[in-house]
Amino acid sequence: MDDDAAFFDAMAAYYDARHRSGDDDATPADARFYRDLVADADGPALELGVGTGRVYLELLAAGLVVDGVDVSTGMLDVLREKAAARGLTPSVRRGDVLDLDPDREYDVVYAPNRMFNHLTSIDDQRAALHNVRDALAPGGRFALNTFVPAFDVVADYGDAVEQTLTVDDDHYRVVATTSLDDEVEQVARLHHEVHRNGAFLTERETTLALVPKRQFELLFDAAGFSDWTAYGDFDREPLESPSQEMVWVVER
Repeated sequence: MDDDAAFFDAMAAYYDARHRSGDDDATPADARFYRDLVADADGPALELGVGTGRVYLELLAAGLVVDGVDVSTGMLDVLREKAAARGLTPSVRRGDVLDLDPDREYDVVYAPNRMFNHLTSIDDQRAALHNVRDALAPGGRFALNTFVPAFDVVADYGDAVEQTLTVDDDHYRVVATTSLDDEVEQVARLHHEVHRNGAFLTERETTLALVPKRQFELLFDAAGFSDWTAYGDFDREPLESPSQEMVWVVER
């Protein structure tokens, strides 16, 4: 996942601004969902793809015991700075789901921020789920969120989307373009061109798997999970529309 590490290292400075929630609640909907899931468990939790701590720090602030891993040292540096500013002590390290090697079992493992889509091969997806299952205590749960690969959205791939962001005294312009990199394997390529204060800064690419609901079900079954439920969005409504976020809760 070296390409992913470079991609997220490059965007660490403006990641939070780019993903700032429009939710009226001070805690975003996804963070509330994962916080409540972990709070209902008896033991510790593990966040995969912890990033800058956008979700993770909300759980830590709620007094929950949560470890975290991420491939990006740049993201982890931002997380630690944010934690220090809030008087929190994070338990995070560089790592990824393909090489977990946890030193304890978890009651909940969760992968927010569409982290699972960065696993673009079936082999990696299967290996990741086996590692997650091994990290879970008996009766533990795995949760993740992802997008439904909607036909109308895929049809618009190739159109550039521009976003302007302000972080401290710096002004960023991010031009993001998604293209279908491999139509047979259903892999998309996300390209970011970044300008800071009017000057070109960097450009980076990463790949994302388009994973439909049925493929998830086959993967969960192959990994030996006992049961799973797909929800539409973080309020646990039925999944009925491609515009909804696909949110999974999976039983070990």
